[in-house]
Amino acid sequence: MSIDQRGLLARLVKELVRLPGVGQKSAQRLAFHLLKAEREDALRLADAIRAVKDGLAFCRQCRNIAEGDLCEFCLDPKRDRTKILVVEEPSTTYAIERAAGYRGLYHVLLGTLSPLDGIGPGDIRAEELVERVKCGGVDEVILATSPTIEGEATAIYLTRLLKPFVTRVSRIAYGIPVGMDIEYADEVTLLKSIEGRRDL
Repeated sequence: MSIDQRGLLARLVKELVRLPGVGQKSAQRLAFHLLKAEREDALRLADAIRAVKDGLAFCRQCRNIAEGDLCEFCLDPKRDRTKILVVEEPSTTYAIERAAGYRGLYHVLLGTLSPLDGIGPGDIRAEELVERVKCGGVDEVILATSPTIEGEATAIYLTRLLKPFVTRVSRIAYGIPVGMDIEYADEVTLLKSIEGRRDL
């Protein structure tokens, strides 16, 4: 069923389509679901969205999502403050936390270097990371940018900036996912897995 381009329902569909991964048909299904839902349920969703926009900001120290001046990781006294893991987006920090193997601090770039898109060092605030390291107490910075051209360029740039101020700058390894047959891996993944090998 096609929705007329005018009216309240069409406006809702238009806004839902702007969400990542939501196409026209999915947006229509969501719009009709919200229309059929109890008023309280729909308003609870609207209130949750409003609360996120009004109550969340970026952490003053690491630029992760925070409900106050500092995020939950920067506030946690049990975190290992000698390590900073650098990621592109806040969502990555939560994926890493689910894995439950890293207990250090984070630094969120909110993007990667991309000269073609006009994104330079000032946009990812690389100097803020350098200033954190210069303050002392950090032994290692772990770069966890994506294995894309932009992610690799960002990692190389940050390595050059950070090397004079920290004992160790490392890069996360990329390789073969657990459970995957090696013969099905692409060439880049195979190369990265060999380069990222470790001693046994």
